[in-house]
Amino acid sequence: MFINNFDPVALEFFSFEIRWYSLSYIVGILLGWILSKKFFIINKEIKKKFDDYITYLILGVIIGGRLGYVLFYDLEYFSKNLIDVLKIWQGGMSFHGGLIGVIAVSIWFAKKNNQNPFEYLDVVSLVAPIGIFFGRISNFINSELYGVETNFFWGVKFVKIDELYRHPSQLYEAFLEGLVLFLILLYFRKKRFLKSPGLISGIFLFFYSIFRFIIEFVRVPDEQLGYLFLNLTMGQVISFVFLLFGIYLIKKKFIIQNET
Repeated sequence: MFINNFDPVALEFFSFEIRWYSLSYIVGILLGWILSKKFFIINKEIKKKFDDYITYLILGVIIGGRLGYVLFYDLEYFSKNLIDVLKIWQGGMSFHGGLIGVIAVSIWFAKKNNQNPFEYLDVVSLVAPIGIFFGRISNFINSELYGVETNFFWGVKFVKIDELYRHPSQLYEAFLEGLVLFLILLYFRKKRFLKSPGLISGIFLFFYSIFRFIIEFVRVPDEQLGYLFLNLTMGQVISFVFLLFGIYLIKKKFIIQNET
């Protein structure tokens, strides 16, 4: 068993702190940006506009992630403390909210340039697991989004939380939603499943939602929400909705691909 007593601060200059969570965002975006431009963008017109698109993508992730957390996970608190919505540095980001933000800005940016938004979303889907991987590792370092108690030998004691040994659910997510999902998407890309824009996006939604739904069973739910109906967490409920969208997208785009 492992004892987690990591410092969430990666670097400190006088009173200025750089936290692992911030670094995970920066590294994830930079790596995704580089890999997208070098390997994953086929359409030359998309490649020309991609640098401009990244700016809006970052805004979509941050704004969507924050608003998603506010609306999905703690609306009662933030409705009474509106100014706290802006205090992103205090934590509170939703992956699904960030995903909605990315979808929204992608549609807007693509339409503005008379392009297909799925060509952007497919590229983002291919590199998103990289950001997820680093994000979940930083969650582990920060002793947040931890799992329920376990007797397994790989249990982790998060000393900032309590004296219990818990599932390192952050590492499960880093492995499945990050590494495994990335390899799955590369496999489908290699099989030329990019003929119909949107198919890779559907595959991403499908597998991410399944992995997230499963891991939530060993992850402690948000304290202010607890378990919802059928003993499901909010993360599982939202993941199920996105799973349905993924299935719909795969079915629709696969039919279009076979017709062309």
